[in-house]
Amino acid sequence: MKQTKSDDGQTETPYRLISIASPLLFLLLWEGLVWANWLDYRFFPPPSTVLAVFVRLLRSGELWNHLSISLLRVLAGFALGALPAIALGLLMGWFRTLHAIFDPLVAATYPVPKIALLPLFLILFGLGETTKIVTIAVAVFFLVLISTVNGVRQIEPVLIDAGQSYGARGWRLFYKIILPASLPAIFTGLRLGLGTGLLVIVGAEFVASNRGIGYLIWISWSTLAVNKMYVGLVMIALLGLLSTKGLELLRRRLMPWAQDIHRSR
Repeated sequence: MKQTKSDDGQTETPYRLISIASPLLFLLLWEGLVWANWLDYRFFPPPSTVLAVFVRLLRSGELWNHLSISLLRVLAGFALGALPAIALGLLMGWFRTLHAIFDPLVAATYPVPKIALLPLFLILFGLGETTKIVTIAVAVFFLVLISTVNGVRQIEPVLIDAGQSYGARGWRLFYKIILPASLPAIFTGLRLGLGTGLLVIVGAEFVASNRGIGYLIWISWSTLAVNKMYVGLVMIALLGLLSTKGLELLRRRLMPWAQDIHRSR
């Protein structure tokens, strides 16, 4: 068993090195192109300059002031949208009556750009935090719901039959068979939903906020503070990366069998 773990670690190491090296090479290429005057310094400042501004904003507390409020908005909106979406998605996927009731509503409302609903939410909830959180929640809700429904409906019938043959009925069948079999699709929806939540919060903070990473990007563009604008863009990228890695770690904890299948390929 120890040898197997070692082999897995040795197999994963080259891919981890590639994942680390590729963004570093991109940043070095960017830096070199700027210093070679192939990229305009005014609009594409080198990463070293952006890093210096990043450190300055971090030390002054300005960056954390914007980052903290954006994080709270995204996490609150993500939880508000994802939890009911998972619950409703599992029920819609399993009960055909519920699917027949709600699926036309979802199909009709899903294509509407969620950021386009921001003016409506501003009318309903005003300029406070509720507007931004609800906008994120709606965007997250549809992606998680659709992924969850598809995950349940694509469960192999043999799994259901096997569970029932071992006495799984009702809630026990739901908990032991349906939910675990749907987890891969649910996590796909969560990952898409969290990424979309980051996109939506930036758009919402452009319009209806005086704090947040989106506001930092907008006000920096308005005042031609390009370096600060890039700091905001980098922060959004880092949040996307960290959120993806966090969900991946949670997925591995909840679905160790999926990790084993991935490694065997």
